[in-house]
Amino acid sequence: MARRQAVKPGTGDAVARCLARGADGAACRRRPIVGGSFCSRHAPPSHGDGAPPDSPVTDEQVRARVEEILHETLARLPLSRLFPGLSTGGVLAAIRERIQRELPADRPALTAALRDAFARSRRLVSTGSLAGAWELAGALGAGTKDLLARRMRGDYEVDEYGLDEEFLDLARPFLRFLYRRWWRIETTGIENIPGRGRALLVANHSGVVPWDAVMLAWSVQEEHPEPRYVRTLYLDWLTRLPFLSELVTRTGQVLACPENAERLLQQDQLVAVFPEGLKGIGKTWRQRYRVARFGRGGFARVALRTGAPILPVSIVGAEEIYPMLHRVDALAKLAGLPYLPITPTFPWLGLLGLIPLPTRWRIRIGEPIRTDVYGAGSADRFTKVEEVANRTREAIQRQIDELLASRKGIFR
Repeated sequence: MARRQAVKPGTGDAVARCLARGADGAACRRRPIVGGSFCSRHAPPSHGDGAPPDSPVTDEQVRARVEEILHETLARLPLSRLFPGLSTGGVLAAIRERIQRELPADRPALTAALRDAFARSRRLVSTGSLAGAWELAGALGAGTKDLLARRMRGDYEVDEYGLDEEFLDLARPFLRFLYRRWWRIETTGIENIPGRGRALLVANHSGVVPWDAVMLAWSVQEEHPEPRYVRTLYLDWLTRLPFLSELVTRTGQVLACPENAERLLQQDQLVAVFPEGLKGIGKTWRQRYRVARFGRGGFARVALRTGAPILPVSIVGAEEIYPMLHRVDALAKLAGLPYLPITPTFPWLGLLGLIPLPTRWRIRIGEPIRTDVYGAGSADRFTKVEEVANRTREAIQRQIDELLASRKGIFR
């Protein structure tokens, strides 16, 4: 079969490849947007020839490209087996209708945020991100051959919770790259974390993938004058994912249950919990930065029982790394997941859609809420437990509102 050739507009033939050329004269290999001659990277606002490559992306170009990706992706899915009698066009129409219903007032804000991301992506990658990636590659390549050979023989140690300190040391360059270069995290209130003794960090949850838990734990390693390990309590659904389950165990995280939390605090360790649970990481764009209900306040009961101070933690920036437009619960059940997110990049871009946006994060660790002043037996009194839980939730929401009011944008 003959290969289709890209031709200039006006000849009556469809354009198979973008007509733009790079500085070296090489032709762009990307497909053009629907109805145009250039891809989304090179298309000018008017689709005219000779426009500079950095022309702003218009709403119409974004819409056309997203719908093209939707059609291509849905055409490859086994929809006939999952949903008999449902066409690709029907699925696309249902998704479009749901997004319009989900974002009646916030669509301009989301569009502006995405256009800002497109405009800034080249500058972000060309400065801090690429420099950090170079440092990461050098750190991972230096002296790891003998280390990996020894670990393949099983010559390493873990503590009672599975923490593998050597594995964590190996992951340090990657975690530092994410913290310093990719998300450029600014942490305040680190002095509220004690250098020794027990404490319970309670934070808001977001981001589809729980990167906020990883970065909160790493902030203590990176910023505290006396770095300490933070034991994050994770939900049991992670144990059904073999690779992720192994990862959280190797980094010393512990399955969430009151017994584990109480035991860790009695050992004077730092423990982090995210009481919003799946409701937190499952927030849609419309629900961002609204702290969900804390359930039955189990963390407050554990804190009262052990006398551990509660540190309210607010994280701003993680809500936008995967802007969730919709959740497909039916497909999530088939995959054994709590939910399947629909974002501007996933699943349309495949594995590339799992790369989080390089938003700018801010973490604030508030002043401790003392629990030892409530007296003996307060952990068994529902009113006291609810009082502590509500007080913590209000402190987290107040800090989030202050951080949102002070930031200049999602990416700066």
